[in-house]
Amino acid sequence: MTPRTALVVVPTYNECANLPILVSGLMRHPPVRLMVVDDQSPDGTGEVAEALAREHAGRIEVVHRTEHRGLGRSLVVGVKKAIREPVDVVCQMDADLSHDPARLPDLIAAADRADVVIGSRYVPGGQVVNWPLRRRLLSRFANVYIRAVTRLSARDCTSGYRCWRREALAALPLDRFVSDGYSFLVEMLYVASRRGCRIAEVPITFVERRHGESKLSGAVLIESAITPWRLVATRGGADGPAR
Repeated sequence: MTPRTALVVVPTYNECANLPILVSGLMRHPPVRLMVVDDQSPDGTGEVAEALAREHAGRIEVVHRTEHRGLGRSLVVGVKKAIREPVDVVCQMDADLSHDPARLPDLIAAADRADVVIGSRYVPGGQVVNWPLRRRLLSRFANVYIRAVTRLSARDCTSGYRCWRREALAALPLDRFVSDGYSFLVEMLYVASRRGCRIAEVPITFVERRHGESKLSGAVLIESAITPWRLVATRGGADGPAR
């Protein structure tokens, strides 16, 4: 069977130390290409990405955003470009090395039976490494809370390690999404579920970032608390079949 072709979208902000390590791991997988979406990183991440694109000509594209910063906005820009490419699957990863590139083939393979595959910390075999107890409890509570409000079946609704069938991702109303930060991940998953997408999870080991600072803030936490209720109240604003 011919391996699935994949394009990995990686939003970046101040990840100049981590990006070369991530790229080294991703480039070991021959059918994989990378799109770096940089949010005007003041530490020179964009320039590092351009140098890596020259080193791996034809396999890395760099998008420099100049509008309002945010994970959600970066993902929308990257995904909208990715779904126009002739690839089988579009993947999402964080740039901070918390997502192991070695697990990417498992997510891609699982797309044979699902429209979206989540790299999950909270299914058998999944785990979190180097997080303090407070972060572990917060993440666990967030996922229980989201599942209780939205009735999503996934165990890890906030994971940013995902693999989508391109046609399923292309069917999502990306321009109508309003969340930013990590709530955007929940909104994507909720709308996909409402539209009939099949969701699968494969276990991953999530490792706390080695370099740089976490993007988690009070504003992100507040938005994360409100978003599930907004999605349920509006039914995601996006009913209808995925295909």
